[in-house]
Amino acid sequence: MLMIRLLGRSIQLCLECQKAASTFKHYSCISELNSKLQDTLEQIEEQLDVALSKICKNFDINHYTKVQQAYRLLGKTQTAMDQLHMHFTQAIHNTVFQVVLGYVELCAGNTDTKFQKLQYKDLCTHITSDSYIPCLADLCKALWEVMLSYYRTMQWHENHDQDEAAVVSSDGNNVIGTEESSFDRNYVKKKLEHGLSRIWQDVQLKVKTYLLGTDLSNFKYDDFIFVLDVISRLMQVGEEFCGSKSEVLQESIRKQSVNYFKTYHRTRLEELRMFLENETWELCPVKSSFSILQLHEFKFMEQSRSPSVSPSKQPASAVSATVTLFEQYCNGGNPFEIQADSKDDETEDVLASNGYESDEQEKSAYQEYDSDSDVPEELKRDYVDEQTGDAPIKSVSRDTLRSRKKSDYNLNKVNAPILTNTTLNVIRLVGKYMQMMNILKPIAFDVIHFMSQLFDYYLYAVYTFFGRNDMFESTGLGLSSSRLRTTLNRIQESLIDLEVSADPSGTLTAAEERKEKVPSPHLSHLVVLTSGNSLYGLAERVVATESLVFLAEQFEFLQPHLDAVMPAAKKPFLQQFYSQVRIV
Repeated sequence: MLMIRLLGRSIQLCLECQKAASTFKHYSCISELNSKLQDTLEQIEEQLDVALSKICKNFDINHYTKVQQAYRLLGKTQTAMDQLHMHFTQAIHNTVFQVVLGYVELCAGNTDTKFQKLQYKDLCTHITSDSYIPCLADLCKALWEVMLSYYRTMQWHENHDQDEAAVVSSDGNNVIGTEESSFDRNYVKKKLEHGLSRIWQDVQLKVKTYLLGTDLSNFKYDDFIFVLDVISRLMQVGEEFCGSKSEVLQESIRKQSVNYFKTYHRTRLEELRMFLENETWELCPVKSSFSILQLHEFKFMEQSRSPSVSPSKQPASAVSATVTLFEQYCNGGNPFEIQADSKDDETEDVLASNGYESDEQEKSAYQEYDSDSDVPEELKRDYVDEQTGDAPIKSVSRDTLRSRKKSDYNLNKVNAPILTNTTLNVIRLVGKYMQMMNILKPIAFDVIHFMSQLFDYYLYAVYTFFGRNDMFESTGLGLSSSRLRTTLNRIQESLIDLEVSADPSGTLTAAEERKEKVPSPHLSHLVVLTSGNSLYGLAERVVATESLVFLAEQFEFLQPHLDAVMPAAKKPFLQQFYSQVRIV
């Protein structure tokens, strides 16, 4: 700041000397002095240019005011604005390079200078998976500081123009000076407005290069969601900064998301097959008040309707109508600070305790059987003397009585939804898919398509396990409706890898490596459907059927949310999918 004051005073002295020297310029000694004064002014301009460049990262209103006053004394306000935009462009380049270089050198663990000679694009490919997220966060934080400085620069000029206009309106004597000042103000205003889109374009390109420099397909789900959160917040910054829709960022993150999601979905389908093949189709004891919104995978649906300070909790579309990020963080803080996830999101209270809504109910249910006074006298004895002889009859144990009471309770719990552990797993997956789709709407169709495959595979498994009767199928008198048959045939053709499913050796084949299909699941050997003692698996059949119905109901509940993000051109696909959901 002291240097700026000295430069301002030096400019005044040099200009006064130049004015005096012009009067006596016909003297050779004065002419030589005038040349030296000109050299001094050029050196002063160089120092001013250095001072001007410093406001690109940490804008200081007093510092910038002095710099502008100095350029005004020189009569080079427009030159200063041209230089300022060059400095902002250079600041963006230097900032991203230094941030990425720091992480690359840190992970490399040596002081080799070879990385400093790399181009930024090549440097981004050396980022490790472990350092990718913290580097991305620091990259966005640093770029935010540059954009905030530009925002505050524009604020300074707006306020300065208003103050100057007020002075001119009160004293309009110097018409020539007023017109010149007005011309400078208009030039600066247009230059700053034009610079908004240029600076944001530079930011987008730098972040795009970073995003595409690493393969994210093997990232953990939560890590990838965080990447989407950060980019979503950055796109919100771009919209507030210059009204941009951030097409460059959207396209780059869309590519990464589709690539990631295909790999993620393939893995989830394989896991679903494993779940189905180990499922014993027993009732999962959830509370009668169970709702999918109680699962932490669906918490985002409530948070998207309420304000949040964390980028991981707030989608880019939920922009405050009154306070922008630039206004919120103008005097401190950073919208890209990594927030610790709230542990509340991981706590759920959806499962009943041993089939009961609460421990109190369980205790109450068992209470009468815990009391010996409630047990018939003959059941307390080790054996009962019958009229036919001494043959002892084993007493009914307390565990048996508890089991009977528990079964009676479960049978009477008609309001509780019927679902299995696998059903719950599919619902959680749907929540994760929707969370990704909610953050990045350009991949909405891809996500909904994969969500439909989860339902299709579950439907196909239930029918394969319990609904198909080979005797009737062979005679063409299948028990399924024509619509259901059509749906099952479509699922089998588009999703089921029959070659792998029919491979008795279970060895890997080339067909199994195909990304679009998954082998048909096989019923667990623990589920017996051929025994009359178990009524040919009646309980398992009921649970499987009801769980499928419950899953269909959840998709019906989510239809408005899916319809809201589905592109108009793809809505027929969604309608077709729901027409098959309603078959169930």
